[in-house]
Amino acid sequence: MTIRSALIAAATNIARRDAETLLAHILCRDRAYLLANPEAELAPAQLAALQTMTIRRAAHEPLQHLTGRQEFFGLTLRVTPNTLIPRPETELLVEAVLHCITDFATASPLRILDIGTGSGAIALALASRLPHAQVTAVDLSPAALEVARGNADSLGLAGRIRFMQSDLLSAIAPEERFDVIVSNPPYVALTDAPTLAPEVIDYEPHTALFAGLDGLAIYRRLVPAAHAALASHGLLALEFGFGQREGLRALLEATPSAWHSIRFLDDYAGIPRVALAQRSAN
Repeated sequence: MTIRSALIAAATNIARRDAETLLAHILCRDRAYLLANPEAELAPAQLAALQTMTIRRAAHEPLQHLTGRQEFFGLTLRVTPNTLIPRPETELLVEAVLHCITDFATASPLRILDIGTGSGAIALALASRLPHAQVTAVDLSPAALEVARGNADSLGLAGRIRFMQSDLLSAIAPEERFDVIVSNPPYVALTDAPTLAPEVIDYEPHTALFAGLDGLAIYRRLVPAAHAALASHGLLALEFGFGQREGLRALLEATPSAWHSIRFLDDYAGIPRVALAQRSAN
């Protein structure tokens, strides 16, 4: 069967773009190759692989799990069902941190902590752009940390990042301080579970998604713990979900003297998505 015929057949069950992504992955080619060679014949094993993946995709298994990878901030990351699939919105969180640290004037290496690192997306993106930073990445899940370490190895960044198993900051030494603490924690409210797409609710780890009835449970622990671990004037950068800005603002403003400034950024769809808070001077 030719590439053209195989894609037509697959597209009767899944989106044409998805079919192209899967076939390009199977052939270790890009989509441009498929478009330029529609009459190329597929080997029986290649066709069988496409048919199997098409069935799995039709059952809502994420493309990223089928291909095993996701692009994030210019990096190709391995992803598995043990980690949250990195989203484009989280790139805004990385951009915000990179923009804010231009205000840091220090002769010492910038100390960054990524909490709930998952696949390592945020930590790796920051390490790739900040060659002199000291980056620590923590996660509660050993399986997620294995994926993150593998990504660091494949990107040549393994020597730049310290990975630790930790429930938020529990494994961090009490005396250790950071210039930046960044996190994309679980923030989906349990009450929102019925609204999630099958690709999310059926395939992504619930421990990386849900945070209590209102989605703010992790922030209630994270905000005070992060404040205690930040250096004077250090930056806390958090991703949060739809409709959670005011709840998160209330948590940050519960101790007015704790933060020098608090502000929020919208994502590319105009939805409040990132919170930035600078620790007050000691």
